[in-house]
Amino acid sequence: MDPRRFLFVSMDAALIGDLAWQVSREDHEVKYHIAAESDREIADGFVTKTDDWRAEIEWADIVIFDDIWVGSDVGTGALARELRERGKAVVGGTPNTDRLEEDRGYAMEILEANGIDTIDHHVFEDFDAGIQHVQANPAPYVIKPLGEVQNVKRLLYVGNEDDGSDVVDVLRAYKKAWGHRMKGFQLQRKVEGVEIAICGFFDGERFVDRVNFNFEHKKLFPGNIGPSTGEMGTSMFWGGRNRLFAETLGKLEDWLADEGYVGSIDINCIVNETGIYPLEFTPRFGYPTIALQEESFESPTGQFFYDLAHGNDPELAVHDGYQIAVRVVLPPFPFDDQKTYDENSRNAAVVFQTEGRDGIHLEDTKKIDGQWRVAGESGMPLVVTGKGETMGDARRQAYERVDDILIPNLYYRDDIGERWIDGDGDRLLAWGYLGP
Repeated sequence: MDPRRFLFVSMDAALIGDLAWQVSREDHEVKYHIAAESDREIADGFVTKTDDWRAEIEWADIVIFDDIWVGSDVGTGALARELRERGKAVVGGTPNTDRLEEDRGYAMEILEANGIDTIDHHVFEDFDAGIQHVQANPAPYVIKPLGEVQNVKRLLYVGNEDDGSDVVDVLRAYKKAWGHRMKGFQLQRKVEGVEIAICGFFDGERFVDRVNFNFEHKKLFPGNIGPSTGEMGTSMFWGGRNRLFAETLGKLEDWLADEGYVGSIDINCIVNETGIYPLEFTPRFGYPTIALQEESFESPTGQFFYDLAHGNDPELAVHDGYQIAVRVVLPPFPFDDQKTYDENSRNAAVVFQTEGRDGIHLEDTKKIDGQWRVAGESGMPLVVTGKGETMGDARRQAYERVDDILIPNLYYRDDIGERWIDGDGDRLLAWGYLGP
């Protein structure tokens, strides 16, 4: 492929530096804009940066957005639609696909309108009304905040009591502590089973044939305990248009084509022997999922996304096996505490014990005079990946690479991928979800 011009744009958090770095290493021209002042140093020394992304639009052959947010209530889908109307090739959403993530009630409506079964769910704007619903319909529920605070991951609560009493207690606590900011929430009936995300790349008209199946590890500590984080690691594999795809994303193909969506879209589900139950959408790249997907691409990354955005019927060759990603983090992640971050993590040196950088992916990292350093404000410097013929092989490779990294005070989960080995894979096979 001839070199092309790629413009990467982060309007909220800087989440796409590693993808920009990978594309630049394939000899394409890359410019990267980060709007958030606190994150602007991320990827310095790895890729060329620009302070004014709109000034680069005519220069670019393709524009790639990383998140749905411009501000607290505005999505990048509107920007992507504007650029498409001007004839630009864009990887990004639309106002309606942005809404799939920010408005959980709307997401459930779209699923149901396209013939996809959903879990019993109700949206509330009043805490007392939610409490009354649980008391009148006792069961375990999941509390999912809506609007501004839905990205405060520790507020998502998964109930354990059969009568819903713990959910009632948490709602009462949230009313006191968060009532001024949490303007609404969804109560979703808890369903037991295997949690799996089905992820596809959409080219504006159809899904690429290779489908990604991934397993998120959101809790901070091994054993899936502790506070919720954005993500501590991911395990995954690739497959075809099997039953999991056909009964979820496959039913949304016409709707996404009408929207003109281009990019990655993920639907997280609980599955068991009785059915597939969608939980939520990620209508954008997932993090650190995109770094792990990059690692498993056997097609050139730049050419794939160029063809995707131009509707060139992109072909995607991927690693035929299993892959895992481990997020390496620093204090105070996943919390915000500037004093702790300044004392323990800011500008910390990232030291490697060997020369190899295979499987090392950027998050909040910069390079100064050849030295990798921690950047930004979040304490998420790196994602480390591994792959192999089995999930065990992928785990061994990834954790060997983690052992090569020296950063004071680093921590990570050491159990990424174990759920598959311990039975999730066998259950999915037994229930008939992974066949052709």
